[in-house]
Amino acid sequence: MMMSLGLGIMVVCGGNMNGNVSRDDFPSGFVFGAASSAYQMEGAAEEDGRTPSIWDTFAHSGYMNGATGDIACDVYHKYKEDVQLMAETGLEAFRFSISWSRLIPNGRGPINPKGLQFYNNFINELVSHGIEPHVTLHHVDLPQVLEDEYGGWISRKIVKDFTDYADVCFREFGDRVKHWTTINEVNVFALGGYDSGSIPPKRCSRPFGYTECSTGNSSTEPYIAAHHMLLAHASAARLYEKNYKDKQHGFIGINIFSYYLVPLTDSIEDEIATQRANEFFIGWICSPLIFGDYPDVMKKNAGSRIPAFTVQESDDIRGSFDFLGLNYYLALYAEDKSSTLQLENRNVFADMAAQLLRMPPSHS
Repeated sequence: MMMSLGLGIMVVCGGNMNGNVSRDDFPSGFVFGAASSAYQMEGAAEEDGRTPSIWDTFAHSGYMNGATGDIACDVYHKYKEDVQLMAETGLEAFRFSISWSRLIPNGRGPINPKGLQFYNNFINELVSHGIEPHVTLHHVDLPQVLEDEYGGWISRKIVKDFTDYADVCFREFGDRVKHWTTINEVNVFALGGYDSGSIPPKRCSRPFGYTECSTGNSSTEPYIAAHHMLLAHASAARLYEKNYKDKQHGFIGINIFSYYLVPLTDSIEDEIATQRANEFFIGWICSPLIFGDYPDVMKKNAGSRIPAFTVQESDDIRGSFDFLGLNYYLALYAEDKSSTLQLENRNVFADMAAQLLRMPPSHS
């Protein structure tokens, strides 16, 4: 039987001497699970009070060759049979995202009763089958109404609206949900949504990104959007810590994307470029979370285009996580491209001054 969920399943290689892999090959605390997101799996895009997100707008603008999430895996209607299939598969956990515009159609204000009922039903179904629910609050699907009103993540107004939305989720679901991810792949969302324009909300500017982007600034907006995501994450995390953690005993974190980067050659230039690329991919998010500020190389290369944290913001962000989620897919070579630092108009990749190259399959 085929699952109607679009899931990322962990594939494990290795095992005991005869080549078979069993649960005994892993520590007792290791959790096997799968993950998806609201727009990938729910469907029912216009049902029961849900309003469009930036994913809906992006998909319906033709950028996905006609594909949309209007029906998707139809989990909105098939969640019971899907959870049954998860249980039969042996999943111990499932990470899914909540559609902000299904739960709070106007982005702020009244809760949609039908949306609230769906998520309660879905969470209860998981729990009843012994599957631990892990919730992501934002997976590239900001309510379109907030994008239209003030530009979404490029405005500081998003910090309060996101915190209020998170508060609703903590209050309504936190008695059963113990693992919260605030934002999925913060760095990729900033790069794809605001530099290359390859994902919602498709903001970019020439000569960077897609030439069909109608609005945006690839030189500044990726840094601004990521800055506000970090502020929003910290605000939600501190709220959880203050109002919910002692009662619900949960954990809150954030998710980033990373490559495994290898210098293209043994040259000192490529080795430094590899470190620089890691600072831009990982340090961009992790350095503020751990040290309260961006990496020095980012501040040097981006200059005034990267926002600065106030002392209070730095204090709030530093240590505002119980865990760090990492999405990893492949290894790449890194080659020095310091010449891009001579460009007067630069985006994040030009500031990174490293070219990333695919490895031959036998090396990756």
